[in-house]
Amino acid sequence: MELLTAFMLLFTASVSFAFAKLIFRRGETCYMLDYECYKGNKEMKLNTEECAKIVSRNKNLRIEDYRFLLQTIVNSGLGEETFGPKNIISGEEQRPKYVDCLSELELIFYDTLDNIFARSNISPSQVDILVVNVSLLSAVPSLTSRIINHYNMREDVKAFNLSGMGCSASLIAIDLVQHLFKTQKKRLAVVVSTESMAGNWYCGRERSMMLSNCIFRVGGCSMLLTNDRARKNQAILKLNCLVRTQFGANDDAYNCCMQVEDDDGYAGFRLTKLLTKAAARSLSKNFQVLLPKVLPLWEIIRYAVTRKTGSKINLKTGIEHFCIHPGGRAVIDEVGASLGLDEYDLEPARMTLHRFGNTSAGGLWYVLGYMEAKKRLKKGDRILMISLGAGFKCNNCVWEVTRDMNQPNVWEDVIENYPPKKMKNPFLEKYGWINDEVVGFIRPEEIAKMLGFA
Repeated sequence: MELLTAFMLLFTASVSFAFAKLIFRRGETCYMLDYECYKGNKEMKLNTEECAKIVSRNKNLRIEDYRFLLQTIVNSGLGEETFGPKNIISGEEQRPKYVDCLSELELIFYDTLDNIFARSNISPSQVDILVVNVSLLSAVPSLTSRIINHYNMREDVKAFNLSGMGCSASLIAIDLVQHLFKTQKKRLAVVVSTESMAGNWYCGRERSMMLSNCIFRVGGCSMLLTNDRARKNQAILKLNCLVRTQFGANDDAYNCCMQVEDDDGYAGFRLTKLLTKAAARSLSKNFQVLLPKVLPLWEIIRYAVTRKTGSKINLKTGIEHFCIHPGGRAVIDEVGASLGLDEYDLEPARMTLHRFGNTSAGGLWYVLGYMEAKKRLKKGDRILMISLGAGFKCNNCVWEVTRDMNQPNVWEDVIENYPPKKMKNPFLEKYGWINDEVVGFIRPEEIAKMLGFA
């Protein structure tokens, strides 16, 4: 009898605790109602020919630099359909104008937001929270103010402008919104994630800084979020958990991604060989907190018992899809190998890198769009988003799909061709002659002529 009474008390306490926890968390739910990625126009495409034009205009380059660029571009994982800033394509990379930077961003802002507002039937005046993250441009008035002015938003909208946060800024913005949702009920929030490319093209010849020109491209995404349970049926995703890790106290990690000037005064973004190591270490730290929240207890125990034998944790016991930041082929390979993922899991990130390049903070959402276009995302599926960025930061989260996702997006007109049967980069076929020894005796200006654009 005493045992039964103790059991009943324990059961009652457990139910009461669970109920209290549910009530306490009611205002903390974060739903995603919609998202929209930006797709550039034909004039912005950076195919082989356009890239060669831009390279040939840099009079600082020597033959060894051309060879380095050829190798980098061929191995980059980028295809022929990525988008670049209009001012760079038109030859103004040496003297970028402030107006070019703003027009580039505003084009992304209003294109994506117009589509979201139209599709959701939500007016800009209904938005309670606005967060914009652009790392490389801090404007006055702020970028949030420009959006508020353009859409004539309410005077009490809570606006936040995030800069300098790097490629993982998108999830930082969502984390900010999630915390605001804890204190405010029935709110609508908009997050805009993109990067300023127009004013940040590197024109020097330091190799660790030339890398950014080869992989970063124009893109961005806007998202509509809410904690209003009355809109639950409109939602496509529910945020289950989000963990942020800041690894900036480590000097090597801190310095592996940094905006600097080279010895000749050319500004750019330096990416060092320590980047993949910093990514691996910060990801490991992040997962120590994140995985116990999303994986079943039996898998955590199994891993703890068998890890000394070289066994890896099986993420697929709690995750169906993996949305990896398409920062570069080496990063995708490293993350895939360390997590034991197969080519099916890595395909969305690889194809996003090939089609759109590294679009910085917006990149994750192109990966998500690929999964949706391939009709992979079914109700109840869980998506692990892995984002890495300068600082060094690792911000990861898990979303739950609340209804089958099959809405047309930026992949719509090309998804049938992905993954392509061949990923061969035409640069090697067209410009492989640069590697010939005889070319080493030719002056740089003659190389430009041989490229056909001098």
